[in-house]
Amino acid sequence: MSHNTFGHLFRVTTFGESHGVALGCVVDGCPPGIPIAAADIQAELDRRKPGQSRFTTQRREPDQVRILSGVFSDDRTEGRQLTTGTPIALEIENTDQRSKDYSEIRDSYRPGHADYAYDAKYGIRDYRGGGRSSARETAARVAAGAIARRVLPEGVTIRAALVQMGPHAVDRARWDWNEVANNPFFCPDAAMAAFYETYLDGIRKDGSSIGAVIEVVAEGVPPGLGAPIYGKLDADLAAAMMSINAVKGVEIGDGFASAALRGEDNADEMRSGNAGAPTFLANHAGGVLGGISTGQPVICRFAVKPTSSILTPRMSVTQDNRDVDLVTKGRHDPCVGIRAVPVAEAMMACVLADHYLRHRGQVGERR
Repeated sequence: MSHNTFGHLFRVTTFGESHGVALGCVVDGCPPGIPIAAADIQAELDRRKPGQSRFTTQRREPDQVRILSGVFSDDRTEGRQLTTGTPIALEIENTDQRSKDYSEIRDSYRPGHADYAYDAKYGIRDYRGGGRSSARETAARVAAGAIARRVLPEGVTIRAALVQMGPHAVDRARWDWNEVANNPFFCPDAAMAAFYETYLDGIRKDGSSIGAVIEVVAEGVPPGLGAPIYGKLDADLAAAMMSINAVKGVEIGDGFASAALRGEDNADEMRSGNAGAPTFLANHAGGVLGGISTGQPVICRFAVKPTSSILTPRMSVTQDNRDVDLVTKGRHDPCVGIRAVPVAEAMMACVLADHYLRHRGQVGERR
């Protein structure tokens, strides 16, 4: 299987399967001298790991990370682990696989999953939890994102939230970033988070699933990241978010809503600001113009489809092309979008870190 690597200067290669011995990643291109410890990475992984509430899969994985290479500490570093500039290898062991849950579907294609597409391409597939196509792969991305955050300049903050579940969107007048950590949905609206509890309980008891919309915001991003035409920051962000399992749509800034605006409403007007930089009066563009960051918050939003593994019988076919009605048993997220929130932050961090290093390599430390 090819294409397991993304990024140009800050490059991430992930490996492993849902029910394999372990999964992980190799981060290449991280500058030397950056303090990083397993605890820093673990803090991000703990936000993504399964089994933390009744609203996510009950697979119990500690997601304990091990740093295998790329860091060094001794008395000259005062005991701190610093990156050496060499590849950083991270490993996360799988400890709670139940492969027998998938024995009944080993010869059938689950509707909405990658089963048929993988078989058509490779002629072989790992049916245990989806193998490489499982959302379990995103744990490695979160680990890489923890490193990417430390590559970025001081003052860059990256936060994400679940802003819609099914047809029910948050009230932006009640948006509170502090609320995101107070509920199991990463929701910035306390009232809507309370509604989601009852709503998702009903979905879960029906043996079904529901989709969601995630919004990720990066603030403090310096202007100038990205390149025109084939190195656009927003193009790379869209590709990164679209690569997350179950994502079916991405927008930057106002995105599709901008199609309903007139030109005078959509343009982000400016006035003179401090230090020779303009003050923007709006941010319809989501912090990116011409593929280059403007210094405004970079805002990205994506839609996550409903989990395809549900208890409702679905029509499908077997590998030898026989009709079958399929029920997918096992442990699955009734709304996989919930655990996509820390993944969104990680992918934003990786893309920004890559573009920051590319920008620095081209124009130096001008900004």
